[in-house]
Amino acid sequence: MTRNAYAKVNIFLKVVGMRGNYHEILSRFILVDNLYDTLHILPKTQKDMEFELVGEFGCEIKSNTLYKALVAFKNAGYEKEIEDFCANYALHVEKNIPSFAGLGGGSSDAATFLLMLNDFLHVNLSKEELSSIGACVGADVPFFIYGYKSANVSGIGEVVQKYEEESLHVKTFTPDIKCDTARVYKAFREHYKVDVPLAQKMADMSSLELLNTYDDLTLNDLFGASMRVYPELENYRKKGWFFSGSGSSFFLLV
Repeated sequence: MTRNAYAKVNIFLKVVGMRGNYHEILSRFILVDNLYDTLHILPKTQKDMEFELVGEFGCEIKSNTLYKALVAFKNAGYEKEIEDFCANYALHVEKNIPSFAGLGGGSSDAATFLLMLNDFLHVNLSKEELSSIGACVGADVPFFIYGYKSANVSGIGEVVQKYEEESLHVKTFTPDIKCDTARVYKAFREHYKVDVPLAQKMADMSSLELLNTYDDLTLNDLFGASMRVYPELENYRKKGWFFSGSGSSFFLLV
């Protein structure tokens, strides 16, 4: 079984409050159709490994969102199914989406793996049920579970509402800067204010209208905060390009 895990960009991203230690957001996510990782479920070859995960990752296996997705699926009541899967099959990943880039690569991989497990193991969970499992793995995972081309995402990422609009095509550029999301949000809390009415206004506008109406700093609350933490980002700021998530990727409408 083979599936593609597509990247996303944030057309706009507004911080609208706090929920405990988590930031609540309102954002427009769109899928990037020309940038994706590819996941393959193949027969296992390393019999001594608990979970055979093959790919180039910048973290230890237990910190990987794919491992976390496997554990979350197991904890949802499918212990025997996951144990049988791990005994016989491996997951191979061809990585193309940069890490620490604001493109959702790890979350997309995790969501795609959950969807694959659901089909491969014939569990037949609904998208809503898979989304609940995915929310335990990462804030952006539910968006990728639903697979909408465009959606308004709110809460801490668990509320995903499809937004009907013509698909946009973008190209992305990721400088060699790995943005730490926690540091970026800390800078936002210390130096910027929440604007809930503007966020709600943006949620009603099309992605094209948003890009034609607002500048890069207004669209993404985390851009200014990111530049405070990583001043070198200013060197990559260009007219017509916008900043995705907490960075460090930029995107251009094509």
